[in-house]
Amino acid sequence: MSKLNQPQDETPALTRRGFLGVATAAAAATALPGAARAATGKAAEGNVLDIAIIGAGLAGLTAARDLQRAGCSSFVVLEARDRVGGRTLNHDLGNGYFTEAGGQWIGPGQTAIADLARELGVGTFPNYWQGKASYVLGEAHAALDTGGSVGTDPRLQRELEDMAKSVPSGAPWTSPRAAEFDALSLGSWLATKHLAPQDQIGWSAGAMLTGGAAPAQLSLLHWLSMINSADCTYERLEAVRGGAQQTRISGGSQILSIRMAQALGDKVRLQSPVLRIENWNDGPVAIHTPDGVIRARYVIVALSPPLCNQIAFDPPLPAPRREMQRRWPAYAPIRKTAHVYKKAFWREKGLNGWIVQPKGLVLWAYDNSPEDVSFGVINAFIVNGMLPTDPNQAETELARIYAQAFGEEALHPVGYYEHDWGKADNWTLTCVSPMPPGFLTRYGKALHPPAGRLIWSGTETADIWAGYMDGAVRSGHAAALQALRAVSADRA
Repeated sequence: MSKLNQPQDETPALTRRGFLGVATAAAAATALPGAARAATGKAAEGNVLDIAIIGAGLAGLTAARDLQRAGCSSFVVLEARDRVGGRTLNHDLGNGYFTEAGGQWIGPGQTAIADLARELGVGTFPNYWQGKASYVLGEAHAALDTGGSVGTDPRLQRELEDMAKSVPSGAPWTSPRAAEFDALSLGSWLATKHLAPQDQIGWSAGAMLTGGAAPAQLSLLHWLSMINSADCTYERLEAVRGGAQQTRISGGSQILSIRMAQALGDKVRLQSPVLRIENWNDGPVAIHTPDGVIRARYVIVALSPPLCNQIAFDPPLPAPRREMQRRWPAYAPIRKTAHVYKKAFWREKGLNGWIVQPKGLVLWAYDNSPEDVSFGVINAFIVNGMLPTDPNQAETELARIYAQAFGEEALHPVGYYEHDWGKADNWTLTCVSPMPPGFLTRYGKALHPPAGRLIWSGTETADIWAGYMDGAVRSGHAAALQALRAVSADRA
């Protein structure tokens, strides 16, 4: 279909997992304007930059912005894609409206990205949660008020929070109970709690949304480190109201990267994949791209660990780092869809636009309408293997499910968009990193230490909120400071 061409209170927190538990019981880029397209010619043999940054997502661009603000002008940002933003991406709905195809929310405690948005002059607004959530199982449908449930009893929640206190989010393998927790999956731990079948289904769907895999595939240690990021408050991790899904970014989340790149100008080079990195131990480091060789004293590698496997390193990276990258869980793609309607008609019916379909193809659908609600948008995370690959068929199938929840109006969207992160390009192997049992205690120590003149960045390396947009920004700040100190030490 064509694109659209027109136009705090004391309420308890609502959570994604809460919806799933209640449901089961009830059923019992935008291209960067003016950006440089590619490197312009080969670097002169004697021209050595202070710092090269690989990756123009939130981490890499934050690092570049910090370098520029610190007075460093001897740097470049190399991006393989033809756009900036990494795992954030906006669908352009026309007339200045956008809906997000990738990461999109921020919440309490995620101060790094909130500060960045404010500095860039980008506003925020609340994620919509008011009204009843809709649950669809087969032909059955129920609209229920969750009452702020987190989908589990307070005793179980407190137990998780207490365990998370001993698991540092940035280095969970250093926990005194690391071996014990990492030997268990979240699923095996839950099995000891003798949960009802409906609660087990709720946990499974919630783990897929937050962790990228079923509970049986997620390390308990990893799950606890995520709770630790949220100030050891389980509700802050999972909640919409008062949690990590509370707030949206005006103009779509990719606008942050677009604004940073615009300010950096020709320091950002698009369509410049790094093919090979030589002499990373002693320097100057030689960075090979299709358009020539760039030399730099230090390199910030702002990529997810498995993407580093697409670069040839000479000499080879240290064995622990190499093995960690090779075994990193690199397949948790997300297919995200958006239906656009002339108005958010579900709100008029007292519905909040959220749909949960236990054992169905919709993991979670939600109201993603613009702040002024001049039209309506329903976004959804879907089970990719259950939805037709053909976009027209996918649009129709999802609209049929939405009609069960919202009424016949849902059958008539005026626009449909989707993005399959597993098929989009070669530069996004995984949206999140679902750590399996045993991985962190065996390979985690190799994640942070630099290799020679290579400095590792990206959301996976963040001390808190790893895997989130906030974590990416924090990692960019840390990498820039590390690189500036290294350059200064060389000149001392």
